[in-house]
Amino acid sequence: MSDKKSVVVYGASGYTGRLVCEYLREMNVPFIAAGRDAARVQAAMDKIPGIETADYTVAEVVHSVEALTTLFAGASVVLNTVGPFAKFGIEVIEACLATKCHYSDTTGEQDWLITLDEKYGAKFAAAGLLLSPGLAQMYTTGEIAAQLCLETPGLDTLDIAVFWGGSPTIASTQTILVNAAMAKAYYLEQNKYVEWQPDAGLYSLSIPGQHEAALALPWGGTSHPVWFKKDPRVANVKVLGGVFNKALMQAVPQIVAAAMKATEGMNDEDRYAALAQTAAGVMNTMPPRENPRINKSVDSVHASGPLGRAHCVIFGNCNYKQTGLMQAFAAAYLLQQAPKRVGFASGCQAFGHHELLGALRSFGLVQAPVLTIHN
Repeated sequence: MSDKKSVVVYGASGYTGRLVCEYLREMNVPFIAAGRDAARVQAAMDKIPGIETADYTVAEVVHSVEALTTLFAGASVVLNTVGPFAKFGIEVIEACLATKCHYSDTTGEQDWLITLDEKYGAKFAAAGLLLSPGLAQMYTTGEIAAQLCLETPGLDTLDIAVFWGGSPTIASTQTILVNAAMAKAYYLEQNKYVEWQPDAGLYSLSIPGQHEAALALPWGGTSHPVWFKKDPRVANVKVLGGVFNKALMQAVPQIVAAAMKATEGMNDEDRYAALAQTAAGVMNTMPPRENPRINKSVDSVHASGPLGRAHCVIFGNCNYKQTGLMQAFAAAYLLQQAPKRVGFASGCQAFGHHELLGALRSFGLVQAPVLTIHN
């Protein structure tokens, strides 16, 4: 391609992809907005306020290793928002390796993280490249709170709760349903993966900042147990999460159970197609642009050890905007300096939790963390 840029946003026509491009514009980072339909990508770009001041080009690309390798050639960073990642991610990973591009995505699929850790982490590290999946509000903001707790020595257990206000996007709904029905979910116990029981049901949690209890699910296990599995400070990680909308939370286990029963005995391809169709029936329109008075977020981490306790809470807003900003921050960082860790690494491990927190606070998306230590 002519007029090459150093950053490629793959899936730029989606809800999250568009926000990534919006924050790249605010950080003055040139980028390629890529997707399978150039007209859809351009239509998404046209909705970004001030896009006429951005340095970007639109690219249409077939979802194959060969086509993506051609697109990524000459770039340095790929920000991938095309999910479900376990189905569509391998081609992007292979193309990044072929073109020596750093990789980040917004996944919430624990099985995808485990696959990347086990099969591609060493390859990216050998090439001096970053492989950082799951850089998103639902995972990274909570990880920031966990890392702040772990600055106190002697804590080895993380109890994490992640909540947000609003509805998931079309892509997120599909990922949630497909992942819940087709993949196992794990927590970390004494540095080993332990499977969540699929029929465990809803959990009732006390959420900082409100009297009313909220409903939570293991949410596919989340990214945190994978990220912390090789952290020598940490032995145990459990995560629960959900939306503040109780009616929606009560419906999720019923929808998943019905979908699993309806697709029982199908091969993987047919089952995926059926689950995707079910997801479209649950959510087939993009949610409106986030409103900070409505779309609030709470990330709460209790960290404990034999003789110590710490609790960190981060109150924020607009979880999809948080995701878009962190993706853009990652690109801007990688264009200026090497990551703190190459190979498989979380956002905090690659860029620093204080640095990511500073970016979120500078754009008004989170408050100063509330950290309480009992030793």
